[in-house]
Amino acid sequence: MYSLEDLLHLMNRLRDPQYGCPWDIKQTYATIVPHTLEEAYEVADAIERGDFDHLQGELGDLLFQVVYYSQLAREEGRFEFAGVIDSITRKLIRRHPHVFPTGDLYAPLDIPQMSEEQVKQRWEEIKAEERAEKSDAPQQLSLLDDVPTALPALSRAAKLQKRAGQVGFDWPAALPVVDNVREELDEVLEAMADNDPVAIADEVGDLLFAAVNLARHLQVDPEAALRLANAKFERRFRFIEQALRDTRQSIEDCTLEELDALWGEAKRQEKNLSSCG
Repeated sequence: MYSLEDLLHLMNRLRDPQYGCPWDIKQTYATIVPHTLEEAYEVADAIERGDFDHLQGELGDLLFQVVYYSQLAREEGRFEFAGVIDSITRKLIRRHPHVFPTGDLYAPLDIPQMSEEQVKQRWEEIKAEERAEKSDAPQQLSLLDDVPTALPALSRAAKLQKRAGQVGFDWPAALPVVDNVREELDEVLEAMADNDPVAIADEVGDLLFAAVNLARHLQVDPEAALRLANAKFERRFRFIEQALRDTRQSIEDCTLEELDALWGEAKRQEKNLSSCG
């Protein structure tokens, strides 16, 4: 079987100025980013669908993205792949003092155990210390520093809320968040009544932010929940399309009531299959 060293050699050959691949040679950090995001989502998609036969290949595609960035950095004299491995290993040792109390990766596992809550608290403390070390003026640091702007909006909203919650800026429970969602929906309706497109967009954003907050309080990953909702919509819409094909009908010729009836049938069939399972 090929090894990691073989993959690094392959990447080096692809970027060879004289004999490499023309497409690979012209790539930059920025042009690779969309491919990285796509590969990460394909890994998530394979896991959500339980497609473990293809998960190995998707993980390989994602790993290749790391190898690609490392090759670009090596060519510029910034760092190499070995440095990436070293930095993440050191970080994880540092962030798991309950597993590596001496900082020795291979020390015997004869140490006191911490609760999951203690582990989470210590993890956040260590991350805060790391953020402070990155700044020349720690007193000007924001708790929201290093929340990546490139994150999907739902995921970033949840992360921003979680950070603020660490210092008590948070609702105490889920029910008050439900009230906040209703308030934000009322404000959307008010903006709609005023027919103000700018205000409507602003209020819809607030409504989505409040919905993410509710998901977080219910311990639901909003990004994963929306992906599941997308998949459910697609599954049910495909059912409508197939049902119409079976009866030789065109979806464009159907009334909304007829389509809604088929949607209800799709929901009933899913419910029956779920109860049988």
